[in-house]
Amino acid sequence: MRIPFAAPSARTLPRSTGRRRRTGFAAAAVVTALSLAPIVACGGSSGSSGGGKTLEMWTFKQSHVAGLRAAAAQFAKQTGITVKIQAYGPDDAYTTKVQAAAKTHNLPDVLEVHSDGEDLALGAAGIATDISGDVGSDWSGLFQKGVQSSGTVTAERYKESLPSDSKSHGVKQGQRFSVPFTSGTFGIVFGNKAKLAAAGITRPPASYEQWLADLKATKAKDGASGGVSLGLKVRATGLTWVLQPLAFSLLGTDGYHALFGQDPATDFASAAGREVLSLYDRLQPYWMPGTQVLDIDAADQAFAQGKSDWDIGGTFTLAFLQQNGMNPDDVMAFGIPGPAAGAVPKPALGPLALTGLTVASTSSHRAEAEKWMRFLSQPSVASAFAKAATEVPATELGPDATQVMGPTLAGMTKTFEGTPQTTYDPSDSSFRAPGYDQDSMSDILADLTPLAQKGVAPTAKAMAELNDSFWKNAKK
Repeated sequence: MRIPFAAPSARTLPRSTGRRRRTGFAAAAVVTALSLAPIVACGGSSGSSGGGKTLEMWTFKQSHVAGLRAAAAQFAKQTGITVKIQAYGPDDAYTTKVQAAAKTHNLPDVLEVHSDGEDLALGAAGIATDISGDVGSDWSGLFQKGVQSSGTVTAERYKESLPSDSKSHGVKQGQRFSVPFTSGTFGIVFGNKAKLAAAGITRPPASYEQWLADLKATKAKDGASGGVSLGLKVRATGLTWVLQPLAFSLLGTDGYHALFGQDPATDFASAAGREVLSLYDRLQPYWMPGTQVLDIDAADQAFAQGKSDWDIGGTFTLAFLQQNGMNPDDVMAFGIPGPAAGAVPKPALGPLALTGLTVASTSSHRAEAEKWMRFLSQPSVASAFAKAATEVPATELGPDATQVMGPTLAGMTKTFEGTPQTTYDPSDSSFRAPGYDQDSMSDILADLTPLAQKGVAPTAKAMAELNDSFWKNAKK
């Protein structure tokens, strides 16, 4: 699954697609589909037997299976515990599988889930176990600093759970329903090296303006396939993967946050807001034909098939491209570059947990399940998994990262390197109104581009009015 990602407030990104994480929608999809009252553990999952010597784990990512099974073989040698790995995809199939298993109390022992959204929703439904008492600093300290608390009901996430219609309604502050497994970020641009070289492009652009010039060059070289693909059928991808990082780069942290604030002098209808939208609208000539009706997977497949020279996704995209026949060494990858005259011309992209591991509440082998999860968190095991899955693990790998992950994937992790002032944090939603709805905002933005139905000024006005309505509703 893949997920567009938003800020955690709604982790409202399409969290779906069997291969990667895009937050938001998957969590909603699972819980909406389940519509279950909290379930009670009873006897253990069907896949667990033999006095705790056999565990069952489900994942929604086919690309993770080989690495997980290799780890399971090593785990069995060390502990005598067998772990059976099964993948169900795409996301809808996984949701249906979890739905049916939850209703019959037939869940596996361990589930791979979308972090900081789906895990909390499953915890609220009584499907995921609270493991806060078992995850100490010795375990959480194995993870990258930016994701060490992933899966935990922080003060902010607890506040977001309070509305009765929240998918995580009912959780308690301090509970923890998962540990991070993979990490990454959104707003990564991929280019086909061979096609780019044919247009005279051999290195990543130094600025947003240079990237636009590069897009113009590839489009001139090949009008049919020289553009950029993005799964804009999932409207939130445009907002969260492109416009928001671009706004941060142009305006800096305070200016970016102010777009979603209550001051009409600094919101989307302001001069700064219109400038951000104008920059984003400059992509209009370069969208791959039909990209507005492609979901995330289809857009990436189009790039892998040579139908576009460029693709926008996240660190998780590389594994999917490889699955679809692309050699990672044939791909140029870089973070969305900032405008040359922006407040942050060289932005970094903050990492966040993409998927996590949770113990099902019906498992009668909780200790063994947690032992398996902790095993997967060890640097040596995480390194082997990263290499097999072409994924960035949540575990901190240190100086071995490049050797383990290869130059393209490791190169993307360099986008994480920045100061607090120069790093766009996609997980920060503290500046948005309670009840902010990413999807409705994304629909308005889509009318500007790629649909080209409205200009910058009316789009800015509509986005500002919608944002204002969120703040007014929050005060009622």
